[in-house]
Amino acid sequence: MPNRIEVVQGDITKQKVDALVNAANNSLLGGGGVDGAIHRAAGPELLEECRKLNGCPTGEAKITCGYNLPAKWVIHTVGPVWRGGNNKENEYLAHCYRNCFTLVKKYQLKTVAFPSISTGAYRFPLKHAIEIAVTETINFLKKNNLVEKILFVCFTKEVYDGYTAIIKKISATNIPKLPE
Repeated sequence: MPNRIEVVQGDITKQKVDALVNAANNSLLGGGGVDGAIHRAAGPELLEECRKLNGCPTGEAKITCGYNLPAKWVIHTVGPVWRGGNNKENEYLAHCYRNCFTLVKKYQLKTVAFPSISTGAYRFPLKHAIEIAVTETINFLKKNNLVEKILFVCFTKEVYDGYTAIIKKISATNIPKLPE
């Protein structure tokens, strides 16, 4: 596996990175899945800061402190709910990654952990979501040498296997390495 993208199976709230990405809902006030786990692990201060952000539109991203998490920052992004694929779901999901990467660049973050955005309760087809995630990540890394590591943190073995297979399919040669 290339040195700037890593796939791990585990709990995103335990990752020691500069920022965790939260697959949030539009309110940013917590919920189930990754969102709920991040809010629980970060503590009540995260909810207080999120209240001041006045929500987040689908495809956009906002950043907060990480509080009790090992990560200094949390990037909240709202993925699309899958409605059959004819409602700009692909575009919205790609925008999630692009807008997260805009914040990564702005805050000069070197290590970032992503969950599998929109593939849980929002029912985005897993393989398709992974292809979008990996493609957007490779495109970003080709233009940005500051980032040392993008982690895809997979809660289940099915998601882990999906990321591993897609990364191999897209080809390791497309993933830029850090300059020596």
